Amino acid sequence: MKAVIAIAATLMLAGCASNGMPSRPGSCAKPGSEQELALNLADNMAEEGRLYASLANLEGLPDSVVQVRLRKARVLRLMGRSGDAQPLYESLLGTCLAAEGEHGLGQLAAARNDNATAAIHLERAVKMAPTDDKMRNDLGVVYLNQRRIPEARFEFMTAMELKQANTLAALNMVTLLIYQDNWKAAAELVTRADLSPKQVVEAQTRAEKLKASARKVVATDGNRKTEVADASTSANK
Repeated sequence: MKAVIAIAATLMLAGCASNGMPSRPGSCAKPGSEQELALNLADNMAEEGRLYASLANLEGLPDSVVQVRLRKARVLRLMGRSGDAQPLYESLLGTCLAAEGEHGLGQLAAARNDNATAAIHLERAVKMAPTDDKMRNDLGVVYLNQRRIPEARFEFMTAMELKQANTLAALNMVTLLIYQDNWKAAAELVTRADLSPKQVVEAQTRAEKLKASARKVVATDGNRKTEVADASTSANK
């Protein structure tokens, strides 16, 4: 029987290569000074939430520059234009930004609740860039969606230790702890990471949604549907 799992909770993500063990390609050629200035301007606009202005600045740069394609893909993903972002992320595979390409493809897959595909891309990204805290956090989110609790914990802990200011990983770790009903450890982490009451409520809400979807999952066997009381053992199948 093949279980079809719909996870209502959306955990926080930081967002096609060949099979086998990936390795990170060589370093990227540095953009020209004017290009670098335009890239920095586009980055600043995106951080300010001015996605359309950021994209407009990037459109004036050549797509032959991999850094341009990466930023375009990120902005398009944030704009919800996943169909336009995907080929740009795919174009990074095999380049010096292959890890970022895999990361982006994983984020796109996670956004459409395709956690199996997301895990494949994010695992490849982490193998190529093992010290990237954002990639580790996003992989942990996917693992948590799949109820792979030990693996999710490992990724969140790694992300937090790689960058102690990563409150996103800490927030996701709190979600995991609440999901496990480990309220004492969750409270200690909330204090240590200086999370706000609003963030704690968000973590608790996501944990409760994860619990609810684990308790009641509709499984399809041919044309027959049955309700599974506890899907935690079948979530990864």
